[in-house]
Amino acid sequence: MGAPLSSWPWENFGVYKYLLYGPLIAKVIISKAWESNSSHKWCFYLLLLCFLRALIHLNLCSFSNMLFLNRRRRIFKDGVDFDQIDKEWDWDNFIILECFIGAMAFSWFPYLRELPLRDLRGVCMAFVLHVGVSEPLYYWVHREIFHRGNLFSLYHSLHHSSKVPQSFTAGFVTPLESIVLSIIKGVPIFGSCLLGWGSYGLIFGYVWLFDFLRGMGHSNIEVVPSVIFDAFPTLRYLICTPTYHSIHHVEKNSNFCLFMPIFDLLGGTLHPKSWELHREIFAGKNDGAPDFVFLGHVVDVGQSMHVPFLYRSLCAMPYRFRPFMVPMWPIAFVVMLMMWAWSKTFLISFYTLRGAVHQIWAVPRYGFQYFLPFAKDGINDQIELAILRADKMGVKVLSLAALNKNEALNGGGALFVNKHPNLKVRVVHGNTLTAAVILNDIPKDTKEVFLTGATSKLGRAIALYLCRKRIRVLMLTLSTERFQMIQKEAPQEFQHYLVQVTKYRAAQNCKTWIVGKWLSLREQRWAPPGTHFHQFVVPPIIGFRRDCTYGKLAAMKLPDDVQGLGVCEYTLDRGVVHACHAGGVVHLLEGWAHHEVGPIDVDRIDLVWRAALKHGLKPV
Repeated sequence: MGAPLSSWPWENFGVYKYLLYGPLIAKVIISKAWESNSSHKWCFYLLLLCFLRALIHLNLCSFSNMLFLNRRRRIFKDGVDFDQIDKEWDWDNFIILECFIGAMAFSWFPYLRELPLRDLRGVCMAFVLHVGVSEPLYYWVHREIFHRGNLFSLYHSLHHSSKVPQSFTAGFVTPLESIVLSIIKGVPIFGSCLLGWGSYGLIFGYVWLFDFLRGMGHSNIEVVPSVIFDAFPTLRYLICTPTYHSIHHVEKNSNFCLFMPIFDLLGGTLHPKSWELHREIFAGKNDGAPDFVFLGHVVDVGQSMHVPFLYRSLCAMPYRFRPFMVPMWPIAFVVMLMMWAWSKTFLISFYTLRGAVHQIWAVPRYGFQYFLPFAKDGINDQIELAILRADKMGVKVLSLAALNKNEALNGGGALFVNKHPNLKVRVVHGNTLTAAVILNDIPKDTKEVFLTGATSKLGRAIALYLCRKRIRVLMLTLSTERFQMIQKEAPQEFQHYLVQVTKYRAAQNCKTWIVGKWLSLREQRWAPPGTHFHQFVVPPIIGFRRDCTYGKLAAMKLPDDVQGLGVCEYTLDRGVVHACHAGGVVHLLEGWAHHEVGPIDVDRIDLVWRAALKHGLKPV
C-alpha cells in the first residue's frame, strides 16, 4: 500500500472520472444557473473556471509543441516520449480536486455566493497577500518539506520524474502536493473575501493567472526576452522564467521559488548561472541542425488533427476517427486553407536515435491536393524548398514520404537531384526498404501473386525480385509497352514468370494480392476466400471482405534505444514508422553517400533489408 495521499482516489476511473462533475452540471441545468438572478450561478462560474483552466494548460502545451515557431528557444533539447505522456495522462486531476474544494467553500460560506463581479480593493489585497504570504510560504514548504528525506521520494519525486517539463507537468503532482498548493493559492482569495473585498473577478483572475504562470514556467520554451532583464535588472528577481524554473528540475537544490526569484536570493538558493543560461537559451543555444529529416505530408482533414501541437495525448495513439473530432472538423478545414495559402514547410516532431537527431517535417499539402493537375508545380516547389533548406542547415539525409515522391510528381525525387547536382544532403525515397518489407512478408512457399500498380516504382521492383525467385507474377496493366519494358529487365531465364493481365478476374484463384492501386469492393470481390492483401497504396484500401485479411502499409519498428519519440505515425503503433521513413534512417546509419531516387535498384533490396535488421529495426 502506498503512502497516504500519494495516489488519486479516481485514478482507475479513466475517462469516467469526468462524471465527478456530474452533480454540478445537473445543478446548473436544473436551476438555470447561467441566469443572472439565479442563486446557484456560482455552480456555473465554477464549471466555467474549470474549463478555462484546462484550456490554459492545453494551449500552453500546444504552444510548447509548435516547433515550427519556437524550436530555437527550447530549453531541453529532448523530445517528450511516450512514457512521460502516459505518466502525465491525468494531469488535470488537480482541477477536479480544486473544483471540489471550491464547491465546498461556496456551500459552507453562503456569503461567497453574493460576491460582486469585481472589486479593485480585493485585487490589491490579493497582490499583497500573494507576495507577503503565498510566495514565502510556498518557498518554505517546497524547500523544507517536499525536498527533504522521505517526503521527496514518496511525493515530490513523481513531479521531477518528467524528463522534459511541459505545461501538463505543472499538474502532474500527488494529491498531498495539490492540497498544499490549493491552500497556498487560496490565501489571497479567502483573505480578500474575509475583508469583504472579494469578487468573482478576483477568483477568476487570480486562479487563471496562477495557472498560466505555472504552466508557462513548465513550458520548456523561453518566452521572456533577455533584453528586458538587461534593461531592467530588478525584474529578474520578480519574474520566474521557464529557463529559471527548468534549472530546478535539473539542480533540485536551487531555484525553489513560485513566481518570484527574490525569495531564492534571500534564501541563498539562487543558481548562479540562471541569467547566463536564460540569455543563451533565448539566443538559440539549443537550435542545431538535425542529421535526418523525414518530409511527410497530411493525408486528410481528419488526420491533420493528429499532430502534437493540437493535443499530444491524441497523437500518442494510432490515428483513428473519434466522435469528439467531428465539431473540430470545420476548424481543421479552415486551417487547411490557411496552410495551403501560407505554403511553408513546418517541423512537427523529432526524436534521437544512436546520438543522431531525427526530425519530422511536413509539407502543408493534403492527400487529395497531390492529384490536382494544377497543384503539381506548387507542391514540387515546396518540396524543393525543404530540400534546399535542409541542405543549407547541414542535414545529412532527407527522406520523402509516400506522395512527396510520387513518380508522376517528381520521378521519385529524381527531379530535385538532377536540378541541384551539388546537393550535400542525400535525398532518399526509401522505397528500397519498402519493397524489402513487402517481399519479406510474403510466405516462402508462395508460387503465384497478383500485383496491381504493377508498373509503378515499387510494382516494377517487386515483380523483378519475385520472378528471380521463380514466383509467377500476374501483373495487372493495360499498357503492353510498359509491361514489356519491365519484362526485358528480368534475366532471360526468368522472364516467363512475368505475366500481363488486364482483368481482375485473372486473379480469382490467386490468394496473394499485392496492392499498389486502390481497390473498390467490386474489384476485391474477385479475390478468393482466404486471400491476404499486401499493400503499398496511399491511402490504404478499405477491408470490405471479412473472409480475407488485410496487411497494413509497409512499416518497421524503430530500435529500442530511440529517445524522445512521442508521436504515432498515422495509423501505426507506437515506435513504428513507415518503411520509407525507416529507409532514410538506415541510409543515415549506414553512412551511404548516394542519393536513392528514381527507379529502385533490385540488387540492393536484400542489402538494405540486412542493414535495417543489423541496426535494430524490426519487421512489424
